[in-house]
Amino acid sequence: MFNDIGPLELITLVVLAVLVFGPDKLPKVIQDVMRTVRKIREFSESAKQDIRSELGPEFKDFEFEDLNPKTFIRKQLDNDELGLKEIRNGFDLKKEMAEVTDAVHSSDTSSSSSSGGRIDMTKKPEELGKDDRPPFDADAT
Repeated sequence: MFNDIGPLELITLVVLAVLVFGPDKLPKVIQDVMRTVRKIREFSESAKQDIRSELGPEFKDFEFEDLNPKTFIRKQLDNDELGLKEIRNGFDLKKEMAEVTDAVHSSDTSSSSSSGGRIDMTKKPEELGKDDRPPFDADAT
């Protein structure tokens, strides 16, 4: 519940509690807070049990933590019935990328054999004639 509170923050909270409530009333305040937390937990557990009983016996293993989208997706992806582990293990990203790279390089060499598959970036664009219009660039507008 308070996993992200460090020791310095905890000491600060204790000092503030002593200053606000005083050393005489602090034990009673702590008891009241703990009693309230305990009642809230009991109420929550009884509500969960009521919901499980209303859902019926087919949902007896239902966990409310499964309603969290991250938990739900993680459980579905780890499910062996879908066969996703076999697909994930059968997919080799490096091999696929090598195949794509080879395909791209083979198409480059066939289209531009004079430049060795590379584009000459130092080459100046062709001069336009008097009546020629510059090419239309849709991204520039």
